[in-house]
Amino acid sequence: MEQINVMLEPVRAFLIQTGAFLPRLAIALLVLVAGFLVAKAVRFAVEKGLRAVNFHIVTKRAGLDGFLQQGGTHIDTIGVLGVLAYWVVILAALIVAFNGLGLTHVTELLSRVMLFVPQLIVALLVLAFGAYFARFLSNAVATYCKGVGMRDGQALGRIAYYAILAFVVMIALDQMGVGGSIVRDAFLLILGGVVLALALAFGLGGKDWAAAQLERWWPSKDEPRDPPSRLR
Repeated sequence: MEQINVMLEPVRAFLIQTGAFLPRLAIALLVLVAGFLVAKAVRFAVEKGLRAVNFHIVTKRAGLDGFLQQGGTHIDTIGVLGVLAYWVVILAALIVAFNGLGLTHVTELLSRVMLFVPQLIVALLVLAFGAYFARFLSNAVATYCKGVGMRDGQALGRIAYYAILAFVVMIALDQMGVGGSIVRDAFLLILGGVVLALALAFGLGGKDWAAAQLERWWPSKDEPRDPPSRLR
């Protein structure tokens, strides 16, 4: 009898562990199902809410929707934000489910991924509003240059657009933690090099060219008078 009890002890321990694990597995499955339903609702609410405040107009004028369509996607920026919100809820449900099952390593990995998704959402919002502001300022510069009679206003507007867009991209990358100080230092070095090159070009070898460009941009309104004739 004692030998039978010794032989059945592993089976009894296995059944006890299985009985303790099955309720936790059932709770984890319920959490996943509830998380899936909540994620669908959150995605629907985010997309409807952003379209209600006309956020799609901002992203369309900023050029993000066109960029996504050129990349082969069939959704716009609002759709991307909705998908990201959906996966935030899914990851939260997975974290709760795996934590209930005692899988701590998987929970830590999912927690890191979940912390990155909100940063990506903020980066997309920064890109959307930053690109919209860059395009607005580019049009303002071009319109002002045209109003004051300055030529090459479109070129100056494009320069302002790409300069602001580069700064916005740097902020978005810093928000996602990509590059960090390396991206900032590289941007400052490039900007400083461009400014120094322009200063040297104007100060050393480009005086005549600069004067010609200024005369081209702001042509003088008064025509030069004929020199007085010499007395014979």
